[in-house]
Amino acid sequence: MFGFLKKILGSKSDKDLKGLHPLVDKINSEFDLLCSLSDDELRGKTELFKEQIKNNLKDTDSEVQDLRIKYKEPKISLSEKENLLNEIDNVEESQNKIIENTLSEILPQAFAVIKETARRFTENKRLEVNATDFDHEIAKIKDNVVIKGSKAIWKNEWEAAGVRIEWNMIHYDVQLIGGIVLHQGKISEMATGEGKTLVATLPAYLNALSGRGVHIVTVNDYLAKRDAEWNAPIFEFHELKVDCIDKHESNSKDRIDAYNADITYGTNNEFGFDYLRDNMVREKGELVQRKHNFAMVDEVDSVLIDEARTPLIISGPVPRGDDHEFFELKPRIQKLFDLQKKLVTQYLAEAKKLITNKNEDEGGLSLFRAHRGLPKYKPLIKYLSEIGTKAIMQKTENYYLQDNSKFMPEADEPLYFTIEEKSNSIQLTEKGIDTITSSGDDSNFFVVPDIGVDINKIEESGKPAEEITKEKDKIIQDYSIKTKRIHTVNQLLKAYSLFEKDQEYVVMDSKVKIVDEQTGRIMEGRRYSDGLHQAIEAKENVKIEDGSQTYATITLQNYFRMYNKLSGMTGTAETEAGEFWEIYKLDCVVIPTNRNIARSDMEDKVYKTLKAKFNAVIKEIIELKNNGRPILVGTTSVEISELLSRMLNMKKISHQVLNAKQHAKEADVVAEAGKPGTVTIATNMAGRGTDIKLTEDSRKSGGLAIIGTERHESRRVDRQLRGRSGRQGDVGSSQFFVSLEDNLMRLFGSDRMIKVMDRMNMDEDEVIQHSMITKSIERAQKKVEENNFAIRKRLLEYDNVMNSQREVIYKKRRNAINGERLDVDILNMLFDTCEDIVLGTKESENYDDFRLNTLTVLGLDYSKLTKEEFLKNDSNSITEKLYNDVIDNYDKKNNSIISAAMPIIKKIKKERGGVVKDVLIPFTDGTKQIGVSVNLEEVIENEGNNIIEEMQKIISLGMIDFNWKEHLREMDDLKQSVQSAVYEQKDPLVIYKFEGFELFKKFIAKVNQETVSFLTKCLIPVQNSNQVEEARSRASKENYETNKEESKSLLTGNRTSNPEKTQPIKSEKTYGRNSRVSVRYSDGSVKKDIKFKKVEVDINSEKCVIIED
Repeated sequence: MFGFLKKILGSKSDKDLKGLHPLVDKINSEFDLLCSLSDDELRGKTELFKEQIKNNLKDTDSEVQDLRIKYKEPKISLSEKENLLNEIDNVEESQNKIIENTLSEILPQAFAVIKETARRFTENKRLEVNATDFDHEIAKIKDNVVIKGSKAIWKNEWEAAGVRIEWNMIHYDVQLIGGIVLHQGKISEMATGEGKTLVATLPAYLNALSGRGVHIVTVNDYLAKRDAEWNAPIFEFHELKVDCIDKHESNSKDRIDAYNADITYGTNNEFGFDYLRDNMVREKGELVQRKHNFAMVDEVDSVLIDEARTPLIISGPVPRGDDHEFFELKPRIQKLFDLQKKLVTQYLAEAKKLITNKNEDEGGLSLFRAHRGLPKYKPLIKYLSEIGTKAIMQKTENYYLQDNSKFMPEADEPLYFTIEEKSNSIQLTEKGIDTITSSGDDSNFFVVPDIGVDINKIEESGKPAEEITKEKDKIIQDYSIKTKRIHTVNQLLKAYSLFEKDQEYVVMDSKVKIVDEQTGRIMEGRRYSDGLHQAIEAKENVKIEDGSQTYATITLQNYFRMYNKLSGMTGTAETEAGEFWEIYKLDCVVIPTNRNIARSDMEDKVYKTLKAKFNAVIKEIIELKNNGRPILVGTTSVEISELLSRMLNMKKISHQVLNAKQHAKEADVVAEAGKPGTVTIATNMAGRGTDIKLTEDSRKSGGLAIIGTERHESRRVDRQLRGRSGRQGDVGSSQFFVSLEDNLMRLFGSDRMIKVMDRMNMDEDEVIQHSMITKSIERAQKKVEENNFAIRKRLLEYDNVMNSQREVIYKKRRNAINGERLDVDILNMLFDTCEDIVLGTKESENYDDFRLNTLTVLGLDYSKLTKEEFLKNDSNSITEKLYNDVIDNYDKKNNSIISAAMPIIKKIKKERGGVVKDVLIPFTDGTKQIGVSVNLEEVIENEGNNIIEEMQKIISLGMIDFNWKEHLREMDDLKQSVQSAVYEQKDPLVIYKFEGFELFKKFIAKVNQETVSFLTKCLIPVQNSNQVEEARSRASKENYETNKEESKSLLTGNRTSNPEKTQPIKSEKTYGRNSRVSVRYSDGSVKKDIKFKKVEVDINSEKCVIIED
């Protein structure tokens, strides 16, 4: 039906493209006109474009300038200043629209200029122009520009990523369409080999003309450096600066210069980390980033979907960060795991024997227990793939799941722990707790107390208040210790049961390193969250890294949403189009290929067992290799790639492997992969961003053959693997091999497919291949994609709470560093603090507290307001009066500081001015002291005014940064603690939002009070010039590190978006329908001694909970 409507009405893609074809015609018309221009005239077009943009902004630039002059006028009120700042922001916002309209107007000409430049480099081999200063600068560092007399010769050969390349590309019409889509702030979906790197040159040039910067974001530093070097001469010929941030150290002058270039390449993580670092610096000169103008994200699905599962984090040491119990508890957990494995082996053997003897009831229970004990146990997985066995287990499982899992404790009783593989949770049983509790331990060593019940008993004990307080503290401490201990046990169990070496991680250089499930690359610096990484380090007997605290954090979603305009390009975004629109408001446009795809995509081949599947893969490789075809074998993990490599070695078939352990050889492997008979084993997305180019012999033999050894959880990853073949109209083929033992099929595969294979009584080596089977697999992939989207969305919802706070604080920091708006922030702090003091004391009518607070916080003995006036007047009038008097007092104090400092400054200038440029002026409020660095010349020139400005800046930044770190730690703790709310039928996110807001209000009030207190009371404690030191640059940077926690998908394990809190371990109690129970409802009402059947519906719908009498 939908296909029929699509034929009549046209698809979304057809409609998108229909409106772009007229623009392509305009670009080609302009391109035809440019061939008659000289090289100098072609270059001159860029200056004309820039002038046009500048002229269109002239009026608004003048308006902003006038508003800034008015803002600096003395004696204007706080509200007037804020209104002026809002006007400036509105005018600057309108400039973005003016620029966008101008760029759209000149787009056909600008794209034509780049296309003509590409043509001349390709066909003329060189361009010759009158040499400018820019040409001379480029010629000093690059060999493709040669200065001869007054001329600059630009050659079409240069180095990119260490390889000599010759420019031979001219934009096709479909590439012009892709460029237009990118400029419009959308996602351009282009097939592999269609030249996305070349497409990016068009919108990059156009948007760079505004002078506000263009960021081109890539998935790894190799691609960032390669693309920057590959495309740079196209831009540099037009005197646009190009750089790559990944070439330079963070916080260095070179990196600042890279951001100030017209076009800046870099990796997504480095752009994000630089934003966080910028919000930790203290000086304007240390800022590296400009305003976020326009970003183009290459492989946008990898960056904005896969990488967005976990936040970027800058962390530092935390007190007692090495305080953990992983090594102490590891022997117990290893013993427990070994016992469970032995037990599962026994249950599996028992199940096989009973099922063979037609005793399916008892055999099914044994099989179900084995599955509950270790669902990833390979012999178990193999047995479940045999005819009818999975159906037997599912029948047993359904029995124990009925009546709200009423009988599940019976099934779990013999086990030491149980694993819910789909929800990735592990639960210790009573037997497991008894096993890991040694004979000398307290019997409740691993049992979390019911803190509510225990505290209630203490309060009702009638003991003295002091004794009650001590006992409460003891219970809370015991609860905290045991919760942490249970969490450690839980993470160690996960490490042993769910995470396998060389699959989810590798151990290299005595460190546990995570392997990217998408690319197979090692992800340096990333760690599993919530203590799981430390648990794996304990398991593998390597050094356990100390705990750390968050200094700054942001998700990639919230970072990239800061850009004025965002766009992206990839070959596999269409399947995630809904998420791109919902989170980023990015529309996805599918661009047609330049040549029709000649690749043959065959239906999946489905086998019952892994063994049969891999044997079929090896057989297929041998057959294709004998036909002289190059073969790319795609795998989903390092383990599988090494297994296939061993199988091929046994058959003495030469091949090459590209995975996390051979990542350094990627370029060499990809270069060989297109030659006849070459067998390359690689993870599904390894080599992404680089094309496999075929030799002529390879094309004649049938092109690149893709063999997928497993369906990935995400359809677009499979499409990416397929897309390695058939680039630019090349011939090729793709074939996926699937088994019922694969993770995807085991967890989310269709039961109907399993039953069909059972009914057909298929042998292990027999294969099913049909379009219906392929569609069934794709439905399973959709299930996982939906779950993964939910994970990312949940992460974003939590980070949105932090982001709203982050924006407020980072804006305050920027205002302090830049200085322009700091005075308004200081005045607001003064007013808010005055208001807090008045409201806090007026409510209790406490005049003495009011006087005391004004003295201790504001440094003002406020006897001007009598007690009668305080009691009589309303809060607003008292606040206004107090604020005005505080401002007067503050101004007088600042003038006295300048008067006291200037004679000393002038004396230093006279006596040591030849050697001392900057001085460090000490300030103290009587308890704290800080040093403020000022330039001697500037202080004397400004008559001391910048002493106050610098003092305000340093105090504001110091108070914000110190309290912000503490606030982030509190927010981290809050995020962990709210997860237990699910056991009270409450949404943790709602509680997190509410409590987070309350914490932020307290944080802001504390920052305001501490800043105002220091500013209103500080003085210079020195009397002569000999006591003033020369200011020196900071010797070292803060000790912090950047990392990005890794979060696997639902299919593969770890979920960090919803941090797991271990449920208190309790013995499970079951109730018969006629059992007498007492329940408490959500409104607090209690029903006692009532039959279970009467409240069963309410209990199941979570309207009430059973309580102990």
